[in-house]
Amino acid sequence: MNLEDTKISEAIINTYKNKLEDVLHSDVIIVGGGPSGLVAAGCLAKAGVKTTLLDRKLSIGGGMWGGGMMMNQIVIQESARHIFDELHIRYQEYDKNYYTADSIECVSALTLNAVRSGARILNLISVEDIIVKEKCIKGLVINWSTAEMSKLPIDPLMIESKYILDATGHDASVVSKLVHRLGNILSTPDGSPEGEKPMWAERGEEQVVENTREAYPGLYVCGMAANATFGGQRMGPIFGGMLLSGKKTAREIIKQIRA
Repeated sequence: MNLEDTKISEAIINTYKNKLEDVLHSDVIIVGGGPSGLVAAGCLAKAGVKTTLLDRKLSIGGGMWGGGMMMNQIVIQESARHIFDELHIRYQEYDKNYYTADSIECVSALTLNAVRSGARILNLISVEDIIVKEKCIKGLVINWSTAEMSKLPIDPLMIESKYILDATGHDASVVSKLVHRLGNILSTPDGSPEGEKPMWAERGEEQVVENTREAYPGLYVCGMAANATFGGQRMGPIFGGMLLSGKKTAREIIKQIRA
C-alpha cells in the first residue's frame, strides 16, 4: 500500500479549508471550550442550530482537566447529575449532594457529545476583535493563537453569526473586548463588567446559573464569564453550575432563534 507524503498534506489542507469555509456563517459562535461552552455546543447542535466553538488553546476543556489543584477529580451536586446521566458519564456519591467524577472522562465525554451532535470545533484560534453592526454584535475577528502569542503583525479573518456566546471563563474576553471598543454598554448597573467576587462555592454555583443571560444584543455569557460580567462569586472545582449554565444559555438562544 503506497502512501504519498504530499497527499497527506493535501488531505489535511483541503478538508480543513472546507471546515473553515463552513464556519464563516454560523447561527451561534461559542468562544471558549470549557465545560459550560461544551455543554452549550452539544445542546445547540443537537437542536439543529449551526454551532461553531472556538478555543485559543491546543486542548479544549478549560479548567476541568486539572480538577482541584491538579488532582483530576471534580465534584457536582444533585441538581446537575441528570446531565452526567444523559451523557453516560460515570460518577459516585461521596456524601449527600456531593458526587465525584474523573475530570478526564468528563472533558472527553462533553467534547465527544458536542462533536457528534454536529458542533464545529476549531482549536488554536484566538478572538482578536468583534463585529458590531447597528448596536448588535454580529461576528468575530479571528486569528491563529500562535500569531497572537508571537505578536506577529498578521491580519485576521472575519466570521459572522446571529449570536455570540462568551464562555471564556474568568477573563470574559469577548465582553472585555466589547467594552474596550464601545465603552460601558452592557446590561449591568453601570454598563461595565462587575467583576468576579471572592470564593463562596454555594452562592457561586447559584449565581453562575442566575447570571447566564444576554449581556448586550447578540452577546450571551455563561460559566465563569457570566459571574465575571454580572458580579458572581467564585466557586472552585465544583462544576454543576457550569453544566447547568451551558444548558440554560442553549435553551435561551434556541428560543430566540425559533421566535
